[in-house]
Amino acid sequence: MKDDQSEHDGHRMPSDPALRVQALESLLIEKGLVDSQALDALVDAYEHRIGPHNGARVIARAWTDPAYKARLLADATAAIAELGFGGLQGEHMVAVENTPAVHNLVVCTLCSCYPYPLLGLPPVWYKSAAYRSRAVIDPRGVLREFGLELPAATQVRVWDSTAELRYLVLPQQPAQTQGMTAEQLAALVTRDAMIGVALVRAGQEPAGGAG
Repeated sequence: MKDDQSEHDGHRMPSDPALRVQALESLLIEKGLVDSQALDALVDAYEHRIGPHNGARVIARAWTDPAYKARLLADATAAIAELGFGGLQGEHMVAVENTPAVHNLVVCTLCSCYPYPLLGLPPVWYKSAAYRSRAVIDPRGVLREFGLELPAATQVRVWDSTAELRYLVLPQQPAQTQGMTAEQLAALVTRDAMIGVALVRAGQEPAGGAG
């Protein structure tokens, strides 16, 4: 290996991660292992149709429509489908609501089960062994590492996702955002808040989160 680059079968892999991905994509297409059109469709889906902006729309709708919120908490799968979201990795959903008394945190202790249609690809930390074990053993300690210090009186409830069941956290709506439109509210909801490692705060960056 020279200059953090490797050669295999005559192909030199660039050191920059984006270039590595491009080189790998080209190599797979060249060898006939990946169809370029299928790959483009997959990339387009995760860039424009799948991701935390979908989950943010669900949360914003629940905040602005009490009847929808009731349906979401009673049957999340059906309520989410009302907005056109669902499918593979999102067939069986449960929504859990944060309140001043209870804060919900989602983990998958076995692997990295995750609601892809609503949140997109899981962050690296969600899949890590450290998060998967410590979220159950020491949830408050994990939340502190994300910069979230909860009142001692607030119960932390941990939900373990499985291949059959996935969870979506319905965060508390910031008091100062009352009266905002669903579109404005959706822009405040982050991926991390829908997992439970963050709160929604007025004026923060829109749907997404630390990688």
